[in-house]
Amino acid sequence: MERLNKYLASTGVASRRGADKLIADGRVKVNGKTVTELGKSINTRNDSVAVDDKIVKPAADFSYVMFYKPKGCITTLSDEKGRKTVYDYLEDLKIPHLIPVGRLDYDTEGLLILTNDGDLAYKLTHPSYEVPKTYSVKVEGEMPEHKLAQLRKGVLVDGEKTKRSKVKLIEYKDGVSKLEVTITEGKNRQIRKMFEVVEREVFFLKRIAVGELRLGGLARGGYRYLNDDEIYYLKNI
Repeated sequence: MERLNKYLASTGVASRRGADKLIADGRVKVNGKTVTELGKSINTRNDSVAVDDKIVKPAADFSYVMFYKPKGCITTLSDEKGRKTVYDYLEDLKIPHLIPVGRLDYDTEGLLILTNDGDLAYKLTHPSYEVPKTYSVKVEGEMPEHKLAQLRKGVLVDGEKTKRSKVKLIEYKDGVSKLEVTITEGKNRQIRKMFEVVEREVFFLKRIAVGELRLGGLARGGYRYLNDDEIYYLKNI
């Protein structure tokens, strides 16, 4: 027996959290009957599972891709406003159910992992795992120590205090402060909002690492498959 949301994640259709939403929305059927009960278990040998009336099964082979997301595109499959998406850069990748692990907003660039391994996607994005993500940040003006200390201790964003973070001033030159910031959360536009609290506006934001996996050797819009060591690292992070 296996939890339905875990089974759905293993097929690559969604992360576990996304699978719960599919179930709650009535889009999942087990043996032809709609299931909306969260926490339901199934017999993986005998039960048939469908999403939107299409039978889904665990992927025999998972794929793991590192993508350098450019600024000016969104991390979704499609956009009602007609904006460019990350999938426009990955059209030649014929991998079913390839989903982004977390999101980068329209004006943010950098490292994005995509996979059809729903269990790994869940692990890397769920707050309880506290997987660190590191960003290169540029703001106008100086960043005195008291403002850095405030960010490190946590600030109030959307009514909730952020967790402790690592904030390192790399340099201050020509009126611009360059910093490296590591957080273990993934709130919407979190870093931009953190700096707003200390009266600084972020004009450049780039994710450069997930854990110890760093962006390197890729041009904007480029991608590569992760190697075995990198995959092992992510699964055991």
